[in-house]
Amino acid sequence: MYKRLLFVAFIGFQLCYAQQSALTVEYIMRDPKWIGTSPVGAFWGADGALYFDWNPQAEEETSLYRVAPGTPTPQRVNEVAKQALVRQYAYAPSRKRAVFERGGDLYLRDLKSGDELRLTNTIQHETNPYFNGDGTQVFFQQGDNLFSMSVSGGEWTQLSNFVREERSIRRDSDKPQTEQNKWLEHDQLQLFDVLQARHRQDSLRNVRLPDHGPEGQPRSIHIGNAMLSMQQASPDGRYVSYVLIKRAENNTNTIVPSYVTESGYTEDIPARTKVGNASSTLEAYLYDRHLDTTYRINTTIIPGIRDLPAFWDDYPDTKSKLLADPQDRQVSMGRIIWNEAGTDAVVAVAAADHKDRWIMRLDAATGALHLIDRQRDEAWIGGPGIGGAWGGGSLGWIDNETIYFQSEASGYSHLYRANARTGERQQLTNGRWEVSDLQLSADHKQFYFTANIVHPGITHFYRLPASGGTPIRITGMDGGNEVVLSPDEKWLAIRYSYSNKPWELYLQENKAGTKAIQVTESVTNEFKAYAWREPEVITFNNRHGDEIYARLYQPINPKPHRPAVIFVHGAGYLQNVHYWWSQYFREYLFHNLLADLGYTVLDIDYTGSSGYGRDHRTGIYRHMGGKDLSDQVDGARLLVEKYNVNAKNIGIYGGSYGGFITLMAMFNEPEVFAAGAALRSVTDWAHYNHGYTSNILNEPVEDPIAYRRSSPIYFAEGLSGHLLLCHGMVDVNVHFQDIVRLSQRLIELGKNNWELAVYPVEDHGFVEPSSWTDEYKRILKLFEERLNN
Repeated sequence: MYKRLLFVAFIGFQLCYAQQSALTVEYIMRDPKWIGTSPVGAFWGADGALYFDWNPQAEEETSLYRVAPGTPTPQRVNEVAKQALVRQYAYAPSRKRAVFERGGDLYLRDLKSGDELRLTNTIQHETNPYFNGDGTQVFFQQGDNLFSMSVSGGEWTQLSNFVREERSIRRDSDKPQTEQNKWLEHDQLQLFDVLQARHRQDSLRNVRLPDHGPEGQPRSIHIGNAMLSMQQASPDGRYVSYVLIKRAENNTNTIVPSYVTESGYTEDIPARTKVGNASSTLEAYLYDRHLDTTYRINTTIIPGIRDLPAFWDDYPDTKSKLLADPQDRQVSMGRIIWNEAGTDAVVAVAAADHKDRWIMRLDAATGALHLIDRQRDEAWIGGPGIGGAWGGGSLGWIDNETIYFQSEASGYSHLYRANARTGERQQLTNGRWEVSDLQLSADHKQFYFTANIVHPGITHFYRLPASGGTPIRITGMDGGNEVVLSPDEKWLAIRYSYSNKPWELYLQENKAGTKAIQVTESVTNEFKAYAWREPEVITFNNRHGDEIYARLYQPINPKPHRPAVIFVHGAGYLQNVHYWWSQYFREYLFHNLLADLGYTVLDIDYTGSSGYGRDHRTGIYRHMGGKDLSDQVDGARLLVEKYNVNAKNIGIYGGSYGGFITLMAMFNEPEVFAAGAALRSVTDWAHYNHGYTSNILNEPVEDPIAYRRSSPIYFAEGLSGHLLLCHGMVDVNVHFQDIVRLSQRLIELGKNNWELAVYPVEDHGFVEPSSWTDEYKRILKLFEERLNN
């Protein structure tokens, strides 16, 4: 009987490892050109043709291609035509002419005839041209200053004269090399293929940037050593608005050492500060050219400027002190947006603590601000089309009295219009879906936008009357539709993909129900030879009663011990459960391999992911590793209860934020996860950057509770399963220091069941196929050894 049991066990062991796949890690992690190179960067030229970057022949560099509506056969653009191409241009109010910059000079193009008039011919560069209100003048920038000139050319008028503090500028020059250093560089290039490839790419892309500076004439506006930004003239040219950015002093910047270099020496890469360091301050100004007066835009009267965030309730002593001596919160302003008549302007103002976004009407004669809309969020302001502490977001004029903007007031990012004088507001879209990529038509009669109305994981392109109504869907293919509307609004350039089909480019008339014509065929026959899975999109309710979406890959022949792997996408605020080709395409390929080998794979859009509205977005506020982690645990329970997975054989892996969640899972849920692979992981949020982290956790000195309960390094003693750590050594996003600090913590705790793989030439996003291959071979080895018990 004993021998029979041994025989059965041996057969089971063989079955466990005998399952095979047509795929291997080495095969799928090659240079992704084996899949095919999808078109990217589509834009419409002033000539009415569509341009895009593409590489159908898998060459070393992508090339620019052109296609015209009606003749959808891509043609490669030669270098002469490429140099003459206009990528950005501004239209006259009549839409009959456009102004643009080429080679540092300005040109005017008649859109009907195609004739061009050269407006400037100077050594210095003229940039950022746009028309005045009646289309008779062109405003533009040379150096720091603004100028105007007639559309027929001729004399310039200087509108501003910004004067900087005198200071000497030291320019780097090529340092002479010793023979020893020359030998080291040659030896490095001969030894490492990656350095040879990068040296060749640098040579191809090395372009000398032209020098240009300001010329001064009108009244001087002294700006010291502040950074000048957002210079802009009002449509009538009377007002010049600008922002001065004053960098914080006494901040400590980090460095990232690079070890494998052409010089043979370790070189330091200057990097960011850490969260909580002092931020730059922004001050917005107006220069009235008629009165020859400059004044600062007054933010002290903004409603709620002194309101305290609710998190201070956890620190009553500090809150009492703040209430006893209330201070205006620091704010930043976006670009001032004028109506066509030039009679009114609006601007978005954001609180530096991320809790408020105000839309204000600007009284240009006094610099006073008047409230149109306030959006308050005790977590943080965000969502598609909303903008943040550095401006951005959807904001503009429908007519001379009415503005449009986006807000999460309903719980989802939707479109609103409001009277700029009275503040009377109307919501134009509504529902459990989100508006993104909003634009107003040239005649201001309708909006175009992308939305996930059909399903959270399906995007389509819509049209909506500017007065409101029912959105009209224009695109017809379910999946992902990324649309660029032609300037005459007659054509859509659609970059479309599906779950198991990479991105291709299509052209479609701007009419609902018309068929999209495929322009590119990028996917290789080699890729087509395998039957890539269409992952099943499922939902489950987490422990809080929220509906959670996930991608499920089920094996045809499960392993005898029925293992499963949960993948955690990065970024936090990102969507990966959808019906288009994933930006995590390597992981998608790997999940096909795992399913072939008998694993069940689950990929969850956990709390904090994008595409599901405000509550889902902010559910991790002040506790990363809270709901986002419990969603993984609830997903594991679902696998056991519904999909017959062995509860003792569940692994987890992910990169960046996904690596962070993997660490929290291995440290805090050891009974759920037997093994985990944490890639380029944040291990202590107090060491990450300010913009991302302060949104979610506030600042460490103000809210240490949030950082303590959100950082894996404080929970490392909970590790009992098997943990693989992988990190690039020149990661300028999540620094290599993060994983070094955690490694020291694990050493001091006497943990044995972990290992660290380092990648000397890799940044946050790996580039070299050899690195991807090595990393995923280790991940597969971990799961094969630890999830088949």
